[in-house]
Amino acid sequence: MERDLEMTAFIWASGCVAVIGLFLVCYMYNEAVRNHIIPIEIGMSRLPSSFDGSVILFITDIHRRNLPRDLLMALKGQVDWILLGGDMMEKNVPLSRVERNMRLLSSVAPVYAVHGNHDYKADVLSLDSILIQCGVELLINKNVRLEKNGSHIWLTGVDYPHIRKRSYSTLPKLPSTEANTCRLVLVHDPAWINRYSTKPADLTLAGHTHGGQIDLPFFGPVHLDKHYRDLPSGTFQWEQPNALIKTATIFISRGFGYRHLPLRFRCPAEINLITLRSK
Repeated sequence: MERDLEMTAFIWASGCVAVIGLFLVCYMYNEAVRNHIIPIEIGMSRLPSSFDGSVILFITDIHRRNLPRDLLMALKGQVDWILLGGDMMEKNVPLSRVERNMRLLSSVAPVYAVHGNHDYKADVLSLDSILIQCGVELLINKNVRLEKNGSHIWLTGVDYPHIRKRSYSTLPKLPSTEANTCRLVLVHDPAWINRYSTKPADLTLAGHTHGGQIDLPFFGPVHLDKHYRDLPSGTFQWEQPNALIKTATIFISRGFGYRHLPLRFRCPAEINLITLRSK
């Protein structure tokens, strides 16, 4: 009789563990494949007043996912520019899916992009051809002017250093008369910012980290290299009272896709709708 009770208790305990495990996996899968647009506001002291209220749709680390058509098309006419922070694909992703994503974005607003590490590991030549066909401007260590209401700011795209042991290229210079003009930098890897003791941009947008993807209570992001522990995801600022840029900001997105298995925990997938504000 006692043995039967022990067996029943074991079966019940095993069943409870299985149910909890199944619930946890479903929760993590839902966080990995969700389609949410997260609005944020970022203020910059050097942003021209004519740019106040400008909207950037920032998407990074798409990897193998399909972008949500209905959700993005609803933003048409509300977004000034779309910035892609790299990893637009990965190995074995059908090129037709990549083209579908890029054509969708191009139909919403002007699109600018930089490469990520997985773009170079995949078929980067075919990716670049798709970007050209879809009207996406690829920024390989290049500056472009973003204009609005008679004013302009600069957007600089920093390419990922894909050749082994090669570091990032020097940040392309702005025209000598533009030193006091607001500057945005688009880069895949946020660790780029640590190369500079004085941060060279009013706002830097990055991805790559996925926020760690699995964020455990007390332990933090478990799938995050130690170099990113201080910059997992979110907004970070540096006060630089003696520099031309008094306050430098970096925003790191958790990204839309995932690495390996479609599982996230306390670190859901995101697309970011960034409203720029003049301080």
